[in-house]
Amino acid sequence: MKTVARLSLLFLLVISVSSCTSLGNGKFEIPQVEEPTVQKSLLDEKLLEIEQPIKQPSVAIYSFTDQTGQKRQNSSGGTSFSSAVTQAPDVYLIRALKRAAGGKFFRVVDRQVLDALTKERQLIRQTRENFDGTGAKKLPALTFAGMIIAGGIVGYDTAIDTGGAGARYLGIGSSREFSRDTVTINIRLISVATGEVLLDVISSKTILSTAIGGDVFRFVETGTELIEIESGMTRNESVSIATQRAIESGVLELILRGNSLGFWTFKGEAK
Repeated sequence: MKTVARLSLLFLLVISVSSCTSLGNGKFEIPQVEEPTVQKSLLDEKLLEIEQPIKQPSVAIYSFTDQTGQKRQNSSGGTSFSSAVTQAPDVYLIRALKRAAGGKFFRVVDRQVLDALTKERQLIRQTRENFDGTGAKKLPALTFAGMIIAGGIVGYDTAIDTGGAGARYLGIGSSREFSRDTVTINIRLISVATGEVLLDVISSKTILSTAIGGDVFRFVETGTELIEIESGMTRNESVSIATQRAIESGVLELILRGNSLGFWTFKGEAK
């Protein structure tokens, strides 16, 4: 009975060590299954609330990709075949551009689907000619853009800042570790008329990973029986969310600098 009581006491001790160690604003808890959610607003609310221009500039996107080639590191320290960052950062760029000033700042032209768009327009024209004859209604002209937005993810640095702390007393210990990565993006605004780079913005966002743990290492029954209990939790900040924040911050900076250089004018500043 004494052995059972001692084991129960040790188990309660290690659970209390783990549960009392905080991670961010929350305590150690078993995560629950969450329902899918739709992100309805931007992470950077300043971009959503920025003032709209007098005239919406048209911008085209041909390519905005991961240019780092960085591979994801697995728990054993090796490299996996998966990319460290998203291979579709253009999704976040288009989202940020389309939602700036509540969707009233840029007219965004997606040239990444130009080939499919051209084929579909050709199919529509052929179908109309076959069924409507020579009087087929013409398709409207494609929207052209005065500027091109280029760039991509240009940097992903791992473990630029690491550390931790721990303590052990009479075989009962607790520890906490952290690691910090950084993702960097570049956005360029290029004039279609001259090919000149009008604006260049570099934005970065840190990615924090933390781990907490507790353990018990004790000999019981006059030092003849060993008991060892471990408990821990690791939380990694989403790389995709960090990339999205960096892109939104870059678009916000692009808008503010473009206004200061006279590429567009906010309505509230018009005289």
